[in-house]
Amino acid sequence: MSSGVTIGQAAAFAGVTVKTVRHYHKLGLVAEPTRDASGYRRYGTAEMLRLVQARTFAGAGVPLAEIVALLDADDAEFASALVGVERKLSAQIDELISRRHMLRRLTDGDRTLLPDRAVALLERMSRLGFSDEEVVSTREGLVLASALVPERFEEHLALVENALGDEQFVALSRRAAEAVNWASDDPRIESLVDEVVAHYLANPEHLRIVTGMQARSDATARYGLVRDVGADQGTVGEWLTGLVEAGLRAAGARIPRQEPR
Repeated sequence: MSSGVTIGQAAAFAGVTVKTVRHYHKLGLVAEPTRDASGYRRYGTAEMLRLVQARTFAGAGVPLAEIVALLDADDAEFASALVGVERKLSAQIDELISRRHMLRRLTDGDRTLLPDRAVALLERMSRLGFSDEEVVSTREGLVLASALVPERFEEHLALVENALGDEQFVALSRRAAEAVNWASDDPRIESLVDEVVAHYLANPEHLRIVTGMQARSDATARYGLVRDVGADQGTVGEWLTGLVEAGLRAAGARIPRQEPR
């Protein structure tokens, strides 16, 4: 009578699948028994102990590639290795918690890509009477600004927050948003551009909303991506933005020049 158990029995006793046992053999975690006279591989006490140990380590989150070293380590090496494994598991747990937090934020579209401070600014714009389209455009601009010029993002938010407390700035901003629907020959455009340029020049802190994100050698490209949010090519909105920038440049403000699109 053959001693030991078959691979199917060994797998069932250890709580794994036959496929897993064979994978452990391939990785060298468990030695593959020789075949008996009947041609079957029989798993004895030594193989079963090794299989249970390997399954236990794997279940605890130890990478399979590191289990061999643990199984063959002396007490001191074993303790040291476990400290390293625990450190890696803790890092993985932190990452999973972060991912769960992000998934929960997905229920609020704004908070998925923006910090709470930026979301509060968007909500404030709505209360001040900005249109839904303007709030959406601002949100998209903030998303790009936070990604492209992160080192200036908090400062940019602070500048906009401060400017929203200025009634003239809010009124001009709302008129500029409305102007995207005007005809290109509307006589109000020239007057609006002059007022916006004059306001920026008279309020350097507000002007920094436009100039403050120029922090890198490739500032022109980054600025252009943020600047063009909500201003489609060939529209009055794009033209109006260009006129304001031209007026500011003429007054000496440092505004990156955009290449024709």
